[in-house]
Amino acid sequence: MGQSSFVILYHRTPFDEAKDAQGNQVWVDQKSPNGIIPTLRNLFRSRNDGTWIAWRRVDHPEEMDVERLEMTSPSPFALCRIPLADEQISSFYHITSKECFWPILHTFPTHFNVNNANWGIFEEVNKRFADAACNEAAEGATVWVHDYNLWLAPGYIRQQRPDLKIAFFHHTPFPGNDVFAILPWREQILESLLCCDVVGFHIPRYTENFARAASTLVGAKRGSKVSVDQKFITVGTALSEGTVTSHLDHNGRRIQLLSSPVGTSPDVIQELSWSASVESYGEMIVQDTKKGRKLILSASRVDYTKGNEELLLAFERLLERREDLHGEVVLMLACVAAASGMKIYEETQRSIEEMAGRINGRFSQVDWIPVRFSTRRIPYEEMVAWFCHADVCWITPLRDGLNLVAKEYAAARRHRGGVLVLSEFTGASVVLEGAVLTNPYSNRRMDEAIEAALAMPEDEQRQRMETMSAAVEAYTVQDWAEEQLASFPEVAAIG
Repeated sequence: MGQSSFVILYHRTPFDEAKDAQGNQVWVDQKSPNGIIPTLRNLFRSRNDGTWIAWRRVDHPEEMDVERLEMTSPSPFALCRIPLADEQISSFYHITSKECFWPILHTFPTHFNVNNANWGIFEEVNKRFADAACNEAAEGATVWVHDYNLWLAPGYIRQQRPDLKIAFFHHTPFPGNDVFAILPWREQILESLLCCDVVGFHIPRYTENFARAASTLVGAKRGSKVSVDQKFITVGTALSEGTVTSHLDHNGRRIQLLSSPVGTSPDVIQELSWSASVESYGEMIVQDTKKGRKLILSASRVDYTKGNEELLLAFERLLERREDLHGEVVLMLACVAAASGMKIYEETQRSIEEMAGRINGRFSQVDWIPVRFSTRRIPYEEMVAWFCHADVCWITPLRDGLNLVAKEYAAARRHRGGVLVLSEFTGASVVLEGAVLTNPYSNRRMDEAIEAALAMPEDEQRQRMETMSAAVEAYTVQDWAEEQLASFPEVAAIG
């Protein structure tokens, strides 16, 4: 038994590992100030007995114990890193997580591939995370597990340490019952999650999908339905829900269900938007890309769920029917390439590159290239500059757990106008009233949405953007963390 009253399990480390000029190990902050990692790290600010558990790649994990490092920022806490070999990482993360779980979670069953999965390795990695948590946790401590890669960890933790309080948060969608049931390990996954005290999701729809799966597949008893929080749009979107299951009862345990969409850091974004570095990037955007044209921005990554191909086809149709826009509009597609080893996305990247090349080949003029395409990881200050200068932000995933880019754009455009075109199959669509919603499965709806965005009057733009930016400011990433922790009164608020 350890000494930590609060333990976080997340596959990523709280800082990025780097080397200084002398070759010594140093820890540096992530390039983006947003996302959950800085917020989760800040949970340790008010305590000196926290532990963060992640993995690290090694050549011979069987010869190595869990690495335990003492971190000093934002206050003292322990970082435990579980050694994993390339083979384990490939099987656990690249294959089982991305080829089996990812397509099911995003309702793409045709992409589901179980043939290469090694369930034994997935169980082993999850158990090692669980063992590390049990070794670090003090009597009655709180353990917060993050994302589907660690689905089995709560069950292993509960077996060893019934005294612990366990929370779990899903950063992805949770699919409908018929799709989730495709997973051959469905009962084991659900039984593990039902060992938690709290299970959280971005939006009520995902909460309801989980409650239905738990009740129909393993017999959990559903608690009463309650009205959803006022921050959600309850009618009119594909993912709207008016009521949501409050809790589940299973094997003598009550599991509280939370619907809490991760927020962003609007104050940081707005401060950056007026900084010298962002202004410098902005000047380059104006001179090299925009050149007096309307700028459409789409920012995502290479993934078949992100709708990049559907967006490019819609842009091609726009140029086909609107010759008056030739030379007057430019699309910046910032589409970060998948990490090495992710073969499942190679075909998607080739398709995106071919489409962008075809559009430019068909429509380019001497002084105009309609599609600017980048697969590099854009520095955050530069991305904020793109937000500040984009007349339209076009976000069209076929399915997305939330989509922080949409929220970041709304934060950056406060008092600036601009139009957000947003797929109604993103979690963000039920919290960003004022966006122009679109259906990426429908050519007609995609065409109507981009036409409406380009034609929208300035006063309507500002009205809609004020509504969205107010929603983003009313529920930040700090608010999200505090809402999660409120389920555990003995856990101190964020310092």
